[in-house]
Amino acid sequence: MTTDGFTTCLWFDGNAEEAANHYVSIFKNSAIGTIGRYNEAGPGPAGSVLAVEFTANGQKFVALNGGPQFTFNEAVSFQIRCADQAEVDYYWEKLTDGGEEGPCGWLKDRFGVSWQVFPEVLLEMVGDADPEKARRATEAMLSMKKMDLAALRRAYDGE
Repeated sequence: MTTDGFTTCLWFDGNAEEAANHYVSIFKNSAIGTIGRYNEAGPGPAGSVLAVEFTANGQKFVALNGGPQFTFNEAVSFQIRCADQAEVDYYWEKLTDGGEEGPCGWLKDRFGVSWQVFPEVLLEMVGDADPEKARRATEAMLSMKKMDLAALRRAYDGE
């Protein structure tokens, strides 16, 4: 039986420590933990980083230098529900730096990890009981890369 919940393990190809430091620099309530190193048994060079335990936004992660066999894709992403446009802008800027923008608030960071950055109120808008409000908000969202809360509100309100 586990005693400390789940830890997400992210597989990198030699840049696990760089990735962990990057995420810790972006999110509050974050810190680097134990750094494990390969020993003489390998498979990596003795002394090189095997894995980095870190916390980002209070969530536990391990960044593993596993090699080139596996890469990230959009099948797994992290959602960042933002309180306002300032938060959307902050996370979008930090996570797209060296990465790429995608549609509807999705992006890939410089390591290929997928993120969804959106204002939390979007969920209420697209799920509104009024089908016209929900349709307008959804259409607006579908036309965006980074979420624009003011434009979403205008569409939702029918302006």
